[in-house]
Amino acid sequence: MNQTENTHGASLTDIGTEKQKYDAILVVGFGGPEKKEDVLPFLENVTRGRDIPRERLLEVAEHYDHCGGSSPINGQMRGLIDALLPELRRHAISLPIYWGNRNWHPLLADTLHEMAAAGIKKALGVVLAAYSSYSSCRQYREDIERAQDEVGPGAPTIDKTRVFYNHPEFISANSDRIREALAQVPLDDRSAVRLTFTAHSIPQAMARSSSYETQLQETCRLVAADLGIPASRWALVYQSRSGRPQDPWLEPDILDHLRYLKDRGTTAVIVHPIGFLSDHMEVLYDLDVEAMHLRKELGLQMVRSRTVGTHRGFVRMLRELIC
Repeated sequence: MNQTENTHGASLTDIGTEKQKYDAILVVGFGGPEKKEDVLPFLENVTRGRDIPRERLLEVAEHYDHCGGSSPINGQMRGLIDALLPELRRHAISLPIYWGNRNWHPLLADTLHEMAAAGIKKALGVVLAAYSSYSSCRQYREDIERAQDEVGPGAPTIDKTRVFYNHPEFISANSDRIREALAQVPLDDRSAVRLTFTAHSIPQAMARSSSYETQLQETCRLVAADLGIPASRWALVYQSRSGRPQDPWLEPDILDHLRYLKDRGTTAVIVHPIGFLSDHMEVLYDLDVEAMHLRKELGLQMVRSRTVGTHRGFVRMLRELIC
């Protein structure tokens, strides 16, 4: 068990198989703007300290206009919590669920203040990140610790559930989403369809210091095996890269991969966002707008499968991690 203590003695712990007693569950998310006027402040918050040019932020802000002017991620989080509550109750878990985000309201510090005021001393943090990397694990730890610092000595201790890239229910839920997409491919094309998994690109330097790529490859392999798809018919590619153009990030990019498939005679492709848990902005814009626009230019048949979202198997998995 690895433990990191902050300056107030509140701790953040990775939970293995030990049974622990908690006062509450804290679901930790990324957060997103729910109205147009919050988009730019949200992006400024996400990129603070990274020297991202304002022109780039304005460009990304325009992406939201293609998807209703706001992010659906907070609404999706509410839906997931609504699905998780009855699943927990069915297994005699009656703990209250709190929700805090890293980057937008409800912010973690505000939620921890609320928890402290309610007398919560120890909570289990359900961090919605399937894979290990700085941005998906350690950065969440740091944000929780920063929120604990802000609350002070009364801040609750937060233990953290493990990453779940290889959990059987996670594998099964992703397989089901791909089966749904496969059903949309014309029958004559199904035997030749190519499966493309996508995940968020990260800097290569960050990837070298984590198990991100290895875990993603393992998840893809397990899902493909569950579906009976041979290695020759699937690939893992990346999307949503940012940062300076001169800095190397994980590749290939989804758009380059679609061109590659077309050049090699592929006629139909299923794109599955294996690296994402909900259909939020990076899925909706990068895949449903940009990639879909390119596939029309290329004359490819393309179906984008849904993320696990509130799939019953995914909700069961969260309950198992909590238990």
